[in-house]
Amino acid sequence: MTAYEIIKKKRDGGELSTEEIKFMVDGAVNHTVPDYQLAAFFMAIYFRGMTQRETADLTLLMAHSGDVVDLSRVQGVVVDKHSTGGVGDTTTIVLAPLVAAAGVKVAKMSGRALGHSGGTLDKLSSIPGFRIDLTPEEFFAQVNTVGVAVVGQTGVLVPADKVFYKVRDVTATVDSLPLIAASVMSKKIAGGARGIVLDVKYGRGAFMPAKEEAVALGRTMVDIGRLTGRRVVCLVTGMDQPLGYAVGNALEVREAVDTLKGEGPADLRELCLQLGAHMLVLAGLAVSPADGYAVLQRTLDSGAALEKMRQWVAAQGGDPRIVDDPGLLPSANVKQALVAAADGYVQAIDALEVGLSGMEIGVGRLREDDQVDPAAGIVLHKKIGDQVTRGEPVLTVHARTEDLAAKALSRLQKAVVIGPTVPPVPPLIYDVVQ
Repeated sequence: MTAYEIIKKKRDGGELSTEEIKFMVDGAVNHTVPDYQLAAFFMAIYFRGMTQRETADLTLLMAHSGDVVDLSRVQGVVVDKHSTGGVGDTTTIVLAPLVAAAGVKVAKMSGRALGHSGGTLDKLSSIPGFRIDLTPEEFFAQVNTVGVAVVGQTGVLVPADKVFYKVRDVTATVDSLPLIAASVMSKKIAGGARGIVLDVKYGRGAFMPAKEEAVALGRTMVDIGRLTGRRVVCLVTGMDQPLGYAVGNALEVREAVDTLKGEGPADLRELCLQLGAHMLVLAGLAVSPADGYAVLQRTLDSGAALEKMRQWVAAQGGDPRIVDDPGLLPSANVKQALVAAADGYVQAIDALEVGLSGMEIGVGRLREDDQVDPAAGIVLHKKIGDQVTRGEPVLTVHARTEDLAAKALSRLQKAVVIGPTVPPVPPLIYDVVQ
C-alpha cells in the first residue's frame, strides 16, 4: 500500500478502505507521507467527496491519532456543545452554568480565539484569577462537585487534525464538507462526550456562508455521530449579525452574567434555551426539547443558574464577585460611539466586519502568539430591524487608545446599513438536524 495508490483510487472515484484511510492519517502524524501527497489526497476528496462510512472512519482515526479523554470518572451524563464559530457567540458561558444547574455535567475543553471568532478561554481569562489550566484531578473533582469545568486542552488531542489543517489551509481544500465534519467531530469524540449538541453557524460572520451548506454539514456530522455511537443534534443558526450586543472578552462575560440574571439580549437567551433544551434531552433529563426548554426557563427564573455561575467561577480561582459587580472586570480606557447618519431602520450589521474590527483592537488574534486585550470590544446598541434617529449611537467601540478606536470606527462605518423601510429580521434558528 502506498500513498500514490490511495490518492489515485480516490481521484478516480473509488471508495477507500479503513486501512487505506488509516495509512494516510498515520502517515500525516508520523510524517511518513509528505505534505505534497497530503495536498493531492485532500484535493481528490474535495472533488470526489467521501461516503458516510469513509467520513466516519476518517473521523475516528483522527480522534484516536492522539490522546482521548476518559470521562468515566464523571458521576453523571456529560453532554458537550460545540459552535462552529461566530461573532459575539457567548453561549458557552451562559449554557455551562445553566445546564449544570439543571443536572447536566459539563466537562468541557475549549480553545482560544484565532481569527475573527471569539475564543471561550479568552473570555473566561478576562475574569480576575480564573484558571484554565486545571490538572486532570482538579478537573474531574470540580465536575463531580460543582457540575461544571471549562479548561484548555490537556495532552495531545487529535494531532492529525493539526497536520491536516495546515496543509488544507494553503491548498484551497478547507471548504470540503467531509473534511470539515471530520475535523469538528474528531475533536468532540477525543473530548470524551457521548452526547453532542452542535451549533452550526451560517451567514457573513460564519465559516459557512449559505444555509444549505450549513444544513449539509450538520447532516454529515449527525450521521458521523450515529455511525460512531454518539448521539448528536445540530442546530443551524444565523450569523449575519452578531449574537447578542457585546463583542469582546470581558464585555461578553458581562453580557453572559446579565443573561443569567434575566436581563440579557433576547436572541442570546433564546439560543441558549434552545441549545440547552437539546442537551437536557441527550442527558436523559427531559423527554422532549419543549420539556427541556421549560426546565431551563425555571432554572433561569429561580436564580439557580446565576448561583451556579458564582460556584463555577470560584471553583476555578476566579473572583465570584464579578457576578454581582461587573465593574470588577477589565474595562477599556477609550469608548467612542458610531452614530446614525440618518433617520431610518437598521437594514444590516455585517458580522464579519464587526468581528474583523474587533480583532484589530485586540479582541482576537491573527497569529497564535498575538496578545489579546481583555477589555477591548464593540457593544451594539441596535440590531437589524430597530429604528434609529440621526445622531443616535448605533454601537460603541471599547479600545486601549484613541487611535485604535478611530481605526475600528472607520472600518465599522460600512458594517452598519440604515435605510427608510423596515427590513425582515433574519431567523435565529433556521433548522434542527437530528
